[in-house]
Amino acid sequence: MAPTPAHRTHATGVPDPSRAEPRGHGLHLRSWDADSDSDAEAWLRGFLDPEFQRWNTPLNLWTDLAGARESLRARARDAADGRSVSFRVTDGGSGTTLGHIGVNEISRQMKVARVGYWVLPAARGRGVAGRALLLASRWAFAELGLHRLELGHAMGHEASCRIAERCGYRAEGTLREAMFESGRHDAFRDVHLHARLATDTEPAPPDAR
Repeated sequence: MAPTPAHRTHATGVPDPSRAEPRGHGLHLRSWDADSDSDAEAWLRGFLDPEFQRWNTPLNLWTDLAGARESLRARARDAADGRSVSFRVTDGGSGTTLGHIGVNEISRQMKVARVGYWVLPAARGRGVAGRALLLASRWAFAELGLHRLELGHAMGHEASCRIAERCGYRAEGTLREAMFESGRHDAFRDVHLHARLATDTEPAPPDAR
């Protein structure tokens, strides 16, 4: 029997996000396309959003569409190599891009990965991050065969902390100076670590608003 789209994989054995496209909780998770103007523009808006930059400091601090495209191409290469899977979070009805969620630092040997997400300003306050996190977590456990998913956020990011806990990611402690300070690569800040296991009970999704 031919595999369903959700089970088609790269040569690495990691399901291809362009064919998986999980759906649920009013959302559709799609692959990002570096050659799409709308995708690159949405990726750039997310990266340049002041709230994103307050809590995240990527290794490459690009500020234009060329940088956004290269960032998306790097993500595609990581997916092809089995290191991560990146999803564009879209509205299940309209297809409007709402944000991003990634399953990163995948270790098939240890059955563990780290999740990260952001939501565009216009989509905030609608439970998008929580719904996307539940959907991507379910996909990662089922399709990647992972046992543990970790979620880390900068200390003080109370909104992200609440989302993690509502989605079944239990607080496990503090990682000292485990991420860069905002906008800097020469200073560090503490990270609050959460995790969820495949054997944990999945909570109910937050209401879509």
